Amino acid sequence: MKIVSLLPSATEIVFALGLGDDLEGVTYECDYPPEARSKPVVSETALPQDRPLSAGEIDRVVGEFMARGEPIYTVNKELIQKIQPDLILAQDLCRVCAVPSGQVQDALRELGCSAQVISLDPKTIEEIVECIVVVGAATGAEDRARLLANDLHQRIDRVRSRAARLPSIRTLCLEWGDPPFVGGHWVPGMVGVAGGTNLLGEPELPSRRATWREVADSMPEVVVYMPCGYYIEEAELEAERLWGLPDFAGTPAARGGAVFAADASSYFSRPGPRIVDGLEVLAWAIHSEAFAEPPPDRITRVRP
Repeated sequence: MKIVSLLPSATEIVFALGLGDDLEGVTYECDYPPEARSKPVVSETALPQDRPLSAGEIDRVVGEFMARGEPIYTVNKELIQKIQPDLILAQDLCRVCAVPSGQVQDALRELGCSAQVISLDPKTIEEIVECIVVVGAATGAEDRARLLANDLHQRIDRVRSRAARLPSIRTLCLEWGDPPFVGGHWVPGMVGVAGGTNLLGEPELPSRRATWREVADSMPEVVVYMPCGYYIEEAELEAERLWGLPDFAGTPAARGGAVFAADASSYFSRPGPRIVDGLEVLAWAIHSEAFAEPPPDRITRVRP
């Protein structure tokens, strides 16, 4: 079977199911496992790549693309036509995250390609795990998918069981800093499983723009800064700047030393198998007395 993945998370699922050799195309963001980097790139970003952009610049440029109705990601139609895939894994959940499946289907009609397109659109951590089963069923890897899903469900249940015996902590997950966005989709539910009271964001709904006044008024006891698409070094650098904002610096979390920067790209932004690692990371940030401390490349405490 020839598989094309238009999602970093789907690429991780394909490799986790032992189907890496069947993967014929990936996106420019697919970097895990490292073998993914050797695959042909069939999807690029239309955003400027000539220099690093600040969080504020990225927000502005993305907003301009969306206002004009222009795609943020491009598909290499010629390469897909050359590959002639049997299966394409895409999404409709977020226009900012990857090529929407509708755009993919339009491209296939234009090319006369008859690939099956599966849209992976989970909104909870449990649905993320079930996406593994969906991919397994489509690729003839049902048994491996069920084994992996069962293992991930057991890890989720262990976190939930331990956290249920602990006091709930007011927790704010920030997915962007300029302007502030609070975590949505699966993140609020992860907070609940990990023993926190999620603040500002709504379960299963997209992340939403907030104000720093809202952040202050929510009185978070723990803040986890998990900027979408950022790795730990970038997240830590941006989180350090938050203390320059009086509304943030006055929160109980900031005053109490309970502000964390996380590797969001690996453990929170991508709805793949490592999301359960992210749940365990989050549980430690909320209840460090009850959960094992994660490796420092996953999350770090940030101080002014």
